[in-house]
Parts: sequence; C-alpha cells; structure tokens
Amino acid sequence: SNTSSKPKTERAREGASDREEETLARRSSCDRPLAFPLDLSLSRTQSKRNRKTANNSTVVSVAGDGYVILAASTRLSTGYSILSREATKVCRLSEGVLVANAGFAGDGVTLQKVLKSRAVAYQHAHRRPMPVHAAAQLLGNTLYYKRFFPYYAFCLCAGLDEEGKGAVYTYDAVGSHERVGFSCQGSGKDLIQPVLDNQLRAVSPLVLPAGPWKTTPLPQAAAVDLVKAAFVAAGERDIYTGDSVQIFVLTREGLSEEVLELKKD
Repeated sequence: SNTSSKPKTERAREGASDREEETLARRSSCDRPLAFPLDLSLSRTQSKRNRKTANNSTVVSVAGDGYVILAASTRLSTGYSILSREATKVCRLSEGVLVANAGFAGDGVTLQKVLKSRAVAYQHAHRRPMPVHAAAQLLGNTLYYKRFFPYYAFCLCAGLDEEGKGAVYTYDAVGSHERVGFSCQGSGKDLIQPVLDNQLRAVSPLVLPAGPWKTTPLPQAAAVDLVKAAFVAAGERDIYTGDSVQIFVLTREGLSEEVLELKKD
C-alpha cells in the first residue's frame, strides 16, 4: 500500500504533525468563552468590599483627674438616608472601661460582641474586672488580628487607670493606638478635634512644658460643657451627627449617663 511504501521517517513526521493538530484543537476549545465570567471570584470579592460603607457618626472622649467622658451621637445613616435615630455606639466592657466606635455599623457591633465575650473570659480567669490598660491592649490586638480584612471601625477606649486618673486610647482601623488626654473619631472629627486642641492644650509650649497630655486640666463640669458645645457646633455642619448625644461620665463613684438632644434634620 501507499502507507507501507512510505519511509519510516516520513510516517513519523506525519504522525507528529497529526498530534500537534490535535493538541492545538484541544487548546482552542479550552480558549472558547465560558458560559459564566472568568472573574466571578473577583466580582464576589469586590461586592463584599462594597458592602462596607461608612455609616458615619461621631465619638469623643476626654480624660481628666478622677474622671473620663465618652460621648457619641446616636444617628445611624448612610448617604442621605437616616437608618436610625437611637443607635448607641458605646459599650461597657467592665466596671471601669468603655469602648465606642464610628464607621461601619456592622463591624462595630461585631467588634463589641467579641470584646464583651473576651472581657467576660478575662473576669472568670483572673477573678477581677478587666482594667483599662488590658482592655486597650485587647482592642489593639483584636483589630490587628483582622488587619488583612480589617474591621471598618475607628475606636476610642476610655476608663480609669490604677491611680484613678482618666485614660483615653485612640485607634486606627488596624489596631495602632496611643494614650492621649482627649480624642475624637468619626465624621465630625475635623470639626471637633480643633476645638478640643484649642481648649484643652496650652496655647504655646512656652506656657506649659510639652508633655504626653494624658489628662486635661479642666474640671469635670467644664469638660462636660465643652463636649456638649462641640457636638452642638458639629451637628449644625455635619449631616451625619445629629438627633442626640449619649454622654457617659465615669468616676470613682460610678458611671452616669446624660442625653443631649441635637437637631433632627
């Protein structure tokens, strides 16, 4: 036959060319468009990221000698829609520790649940309530643990230290924190923080020596009035700060709460 009369080398070449054609045909079939998009996993990840939107709020804390103040607005909103007018942003971890957060409300609620459960476990293990320095470190570790897909929450931790002085810790979203005398987080930060800087720090380092500013010089009543005035001013210019403000004052005698009404529009 014609096939048997061909030299072996020629038949080998024809067989190799046939195999190459089959390989190319299989590759071309794999390159055909699929019934579903190839970036399906990417679109799911992107949609998850888009779900974390800033619900916006404002939280303020001021520490003094023998007291600490933690205040938070109760408005919960997204865009131009108000979702709730009575959403609390403050949770009490122990007798002497308060935590407040601004940002995405879902992450904030989840974070508070985690902190509460660990505070209860700490109390059972050590037979005493969690102190403020331990709570501050716990909050920092919890935020840092989720640093690759972080809680979209910007927190303040407030309490009384071992000497009875107020302590305020301010955080970013991945757990970096420091102890300060006062701080503000949330949508009204750019409006309130300059007021606190002006009223609670010296005008110049020549007046008072520079220091860590771990406590503020104002008495308790004056500090509460300052926080109220700052929220009233921010509520007139920030649409995400309004309805009311929960003001918690923690002293050696215990915890007290006051509600200040703000604008409703």
